[in-house]
Amino acid sequence: MNMLWHLIKIGGVTMVVLLAISVVSVAIILERVIFYRSKSRLKRKDLMLRIRHEIKKGGVNPAMKICKDSNAPFAQVVYAGLNFFDCSEKEISNNMERQIIIETVILERFTSVIGTIASVSVYIGLLGTITGILRAFHDVSISGSSSISVIIGGISEALSTTAAGLTIAVPAVAAYNYCMKKIDDFIKDMELAASETMDLISAIKK
Repeated sequence: MNMLWHLIKIGGVTMVVLLAISVVSVAIILERVIFYRSKSRLKRKDLMLRIRHEIKKGGVNPAMKICKDSNAPFAQVVYAGLNFFDCSEKEISNNMERQIIIETVILERFTSVIGTIASVSVYIGLLGTITGILRAFHDVSISGSSSISVIIGGISEALSTTAAGLTIAVPAVAAYNYCMKKIDDFIKDMELAASETMDLISAIKK
């Protein structure tokens, strides 16, 4: 706590803003990592084998229940297709495409915040650098001396806020790239599951 207070005292208002941003960033990153891991536990191939087995037995409803009970985006896409089993192939395909969009929106939740923090924190740190340098010049002008003891306060503010901004930005950039990669993987799985479901339904109806 003393260390935190010392950092706030050195960095001023800029450091307070950076600390608040860091808390938000860490909270969102942890939430997204846990969320994506929970959605990744079920493998698409395993689900599709079970769905294919149930449908071949003539059980669309049991297959739909498997999808409904599964915590994976592609499972909800398959459910959306099976839910329109008695409709035309175009309606089935359209419903699955809509579900892919819905699931993608859910997967992208909060990722824009991480991206914004990754970009903005560097500039906030840079603002702290400028205010720190200005403070150092101000102290020199008031004291009439340019000794290290006079300018140390401003220089400390400049360096601490710069370091804080970079410390927040680097993990946020890495986390944002991680989220984008996971979302891309989920979308591929959803599209493949939709294609497999469409082929399966078409084969059963023939």
